[in-house]
Amino acid sequence: MANLLACKPMHTLMQEAQDTSEHALKRTLGPVNLVMLGIRAIIGAGLFVRTAAAIADRSGPSVTLAFIVAGFGCAFAGLCYAEFASMIPVAGSAYTYSYCTMGELVAWIIGWDLVLEYAVGAATVSIAWSEYFNRVLDWFGVRIPYQWSHSPLETAMDTGTRGIINLPALLILLLLSALLIKGTKESAIVNGFIVILKVTIVIIVICVGWGFINPANHTPFIPPPTTYITPQGITHHYGGLLGILGAAGVVFFAYIGFDAVSTAAQEAKNPKRDMPIGILGSLVICTVLYVLFAYVLSGVATVDDFRSAGREASVAFAITKYMHGYEWLSKSVTVAILAGFSSVILVMLLGQSRVFYSMSHDGLVPKVFSEIHPRFRTPYKSNMLFFVFTGLFAAFLPEDIVGEMTSIGTLFAFVLVCIGVWILRRKRPDLQRAFKVPAVPVVSTLGVIICGAMIYGLGWTNWLRLIVWLAIGLVFYFSYGRKHSKVQALQATGLKPKPAPSMAD
Repeated sequence: MANLLACKPMHTLMQEAQDTSEHALKRTLGPVNLVMLGIRAIIGAGLFVRTAAAIADRSGPSVTLAFIVAGFGCAFAGLCYAEFASMIPVAGSAYTYSYCTMGELVAWIIGWDLVLEYAVGAATVSIAWSEYFNRVLDWFGVRIPYQWSHSPLETAMDTGTRGIINLPALLILLLLSALLIKGTKESAIVNGFIVILKVTIVIIVICVGWGFINPANHTPFIPPPTTYITPQGITHHYGGLLGILGAAGVVFFAYIGFDAVSTAAQEAKNPKRDMPIGILGSLVICTVLYVLFAYVLSGVATVDDFRSAGREASVAFAITKYMHGYEWLSKSVTVAILAGFSSVILVMLLGQSRVFYSMSHDGLVPKVFSEIHPRFRTPYKSNMLFFVFTGLFAAFLPEDIVGEMTSIGTLFAFVLVCIGVWILRRKRPDLQRAFKVPAVPVVSTLGVIICGAMIYGLGWTNWLRLIVWLAIGLVFYFSYGRKHSKVQALQATGLKPKPAPSMAD
């Protein structure tokens, strides 16, 4: 009978980390590459889109406090990620960390859960990219017809035109998948310019917008507790503590990305030094920018603005309506958002292929996900398969508000990583750790509590969606993964993996 709590041996992971054969991923990323990888993943759809949704539906001006709560939760989880990444420098992120601490079943749940964060998230952002791309084309008097930029399930309100396929969303997924097949170093170089552009625009909005803040928009800073019903008929807690926690869960989408740095651990030149720098460095920079940006945005425009015309393209809307004389900044923000969406899609596709690369090595998903290109040393077949998967979602389904679903899936992964650090400290205190989380189990427990509070704030509908998604994943595990698991096979035969070779070997 299969042992569902079987853990992957630590020395097997170390052996994978030292693999330099032609079948291994190429180590090309340094600390600067990793910090920029995190920043370009973090600053994007969440900051430019989810901030307005949190203001309108959950918290009003106290969205600033929501970003601080989410930032603390990410900081505690980030410390735990940094310890794992410096100690277990292999691809797979939370999936790999869970496998060596809490067993195969939990690892599978996390690996499947990460599909929500990466693949489904990439498809959603590509649809938003399509919308902003058409906005840019409008400046030049050109526009892709409605039917070729929307799904068959969407109909134009003014003309009644029905969509056929979202070609721009499909195109951006194809281009970025091809870039990833070419190599992560090349993609990092290309996106270095995007990082500079996004950060520059955010800083300009903060500096210029500060002078246009209307104090009345920040009064009261924490609205009294009540409820708000969206135009779709969904009821949310608004204001008070529950409003802030709910908003923290919503804007948590804006932080998703720093954990994607850990999925590239097997491609870092010096993972024990570089991974903590990449994870924590990108997180600190983005948290400071987020808090300042949210304070300015909530002070420039009103809550009613974000509930109506300003809900879409909220930043550009606020600049155009209230910051007269800065129309150039509105257009610059639109370009930055377009570039930001591109970089977020890129890192999400990168993270997804690396997680399934690791799962495939363990036998939990088919071998095709770990086949490496002979020249580029990247999991090219995995990239192509996920292009098809995400492309179908992006081309033929309408954009849905899946940010909260993505957030709850990622928060769930963070909770297990925080628990895993404490478990491994007790089970294997002898392991060398280039970076250690201070004050364990206090820090890891705080990570669990804050991330758990944000999960609670997202409400029962999101809990239910997560449970249904995980139930589907369990069907795949018991029908395929358990039968092909290498760890299960080794335990059944009584054999143990060979220890990792020394550097002298």
